[in-house]
Amino acid sequence: MTTMFPFENKYAELGDDFSAQIHPSPVKKPELIKFNSILAKELNIDCDNVNDSDLADIFSGNSVPENAAPLAMAYSGHQFGHLNPQLGDGRAILLGDLIAKDGKLKDVQLKGAGRTPFSRNGDGRCPLGPALREYILCEAMQALGVPTTRALAVVATGEPVIRQQREPGAVFTRVASSHIRVGTFQFFALRQNIQALKTLADHAIERHYSNIEPKINSDENKYVEFFKAVVKNQAELIAKWMNLGFIHGVMNTDNMTISGETIDYGPCAFIDAFSRSKVFSSIDSQGRYAYQNQPAIGQWNLARLAEALLPLFPGEEKDAVDTATAILKDYADWHQNAWEHGMAAKLGFSEIQDTDRELFTRVIDLLDETHLDFTLFFRRLSHCTTGDSDRSHVLALFQNADAMHTASLEERLNQWLSDWQQRLLNEDDIAACITRMQQTNPAVIPRNHRVAEAIAAAEDGDYAPFERLLAALERPFDELTEYQDYQLPPQSNEKVLRTFCGT
Repeated sequence: MTTMFPFENKYAELGDDFSAQIHPSPVKKPELIKFNSILAKELNIDCDNVNDSDLADIFSGNSVPENAAPLAMAYSGHQFGHLNPQLGDGRAILLGDLIAKDGKLKDVQLKGAGRTPFSRNGDGRCPLGPALREYILCEAMQALGVPTTRALAVVATGEPVIRQQREPGAVFTRVASSHIRVGTFQFFALRQNIQALKTLADHAIERHYSNIEPKINSDENKYVEFFKAVVKNQAELIAKWMNLGFIHGVMNTDNMTISGETIDYGPCAFIDAFSRSKVFSSIDSQGRYAYQNQPAIGQWNLARLAEALLPLFPGEEKDAVDTATAILKDYADWHQNAWEHGMAAKLGFSEIQDTDRELFTRVIDLLDETHLDFTLFFRRLSHCTTGDSDRSHVLALFQNADAMHTASLEERLNQWLSDWQQRLLNEDDIAACITRMQQTNPAVIPRNHRVAEAIAAAEDGDYAPFERLLAALERPFDELTEYQDYQLPPQSNEKVLRTFCGT
């Protein structure tokens, strides 16, 4: 077998302070479940002369490419608001980074590849269910146009993993623009290792924000511009989540990337019956990471990044704090602007008019009260754009709603529909409005009960539901006849109310 990966290993070159060199632990009987050959080509990975058995060896960690530099990254993090100064990759091993066809560095990481120096008494392994969940969610988010890590492969290990019960094990291969997190910067700031902090920031700027133009000719100022770029990216990313009804579930600072990609699809989910206070994580008993709290938590996490970066900002400490505070205040405006533009597109508007914000607020309030299906409601609006349109397919959503169907709620919804249709009369081209809506509001999302269905079948050795779900998610904005069943909300006996991280 020839070398497959054109690794550069730029992160490994940063030095021993940043990671621990570690090889994956071999598994008993690796079997390839899924390989993303299209993504592999984008990464310049040559797989033409490699069979499934060889791929299983590589993506289980049994066979490490010769030019890889496997390592576990060091980082800290606030977990549910509590600082843990020593985290790091406890079950993930970075094989290396490489230059993709777009000219940018990409990380290739094995999750579930065995113990590392950061495992903290864990087994370093991953159950099959969370590996398949992450594969599904990564590729679904990519198709939905949300910045995200990607899925390259899933390999069954042939070994059990013990969590709440005995489960089949797997190794998931994740691709990211980088795995540098807010917590990575916290790690060095907590240790007052300013040189390492600067080295990390320089690497992140070169890797993700090379277009930064310092306002003045000084190295110090570029770190302010770097922080500003990260803040804006995160504000816009979370707005995309909110516009799609997505709940991350565990927005710890070690789960927020500097690149602005969504990472760590553990107890995450897309909302079916809408509720602002919806929580899916089995461990989020206080609702810290509920749907409505995500924008504020994003800002809180970025404040922790600001604290870590302060030593690199120009001026005295007070000046640095003032600079960071001003940027963090801009976060709310950047997020709101991105969310409003997303809502405008969801409702078919080509631009935002003064009265539109009231329409946005009213419809979210109505959905919160009625618990109508978030995805289906916005999708079906595209078939209800004129005053003489049949509204029955929208109003029929009441039948599956969790809230009691009352005449007053239906009356308010009908009034909102009339006001929205009246607003569409201000648009020049109603056909363009419908197209805009259908390219923004997906017909198919990875609904929790469908993901659970695919995982349950796979655990019994049947991967057909997993493959079919992936096929449906490749074109989420198309209403394809063969995947109509994926558009439907769960029945009462199919609802998944909690999700788990699998660690």
